[in-house]
Amino acid sequence: MILVDIDAEAGLVVAKAVGEVTAKDYEQALVPGLEAAIEAHGPVRMLYWFGPEFDGFSPGAMWADARVGLQHMTDISRIAVVTDNAAISAMVTGVSIFMPMPVRVFDDDKIGAANAWLVGGD
Repeated sequence: MILVDIDAEAGLVVAKAVGEVTAKDYEQALVPGLEAAIEAHGPVRMLYWFGPEFDGFSPGAMWADARVGLQHMTDISRIAVVTDNAAISAMVTGVSIFMPMPVRVFDDDKIGAANAWLVGGD
């Protein structure tokens, strides 16, 4: 599942992956929350946390994630991914060179630094 916390006024979207993440999680939780924040604020900053409770993606979830990224590429001004999962870290780092916004990966114990980077910049 994806737990979503929105601070529309500040333009901040926080998504936390818990258990297995499915395409339905994107459709029912992340996309509506993200789009509501974009409508209220304009471009938003996003933190996506794959903490120790994350078990993996269903096959459809990877496609759903890519679709969200493509549909909202200009609606997200900065992305911080927090994870100790080496595969996710490598995938995000590899894909980030094609993204129009700054994307950084932080270890789980650096979630505070990820938040600071999102709200304060470099």
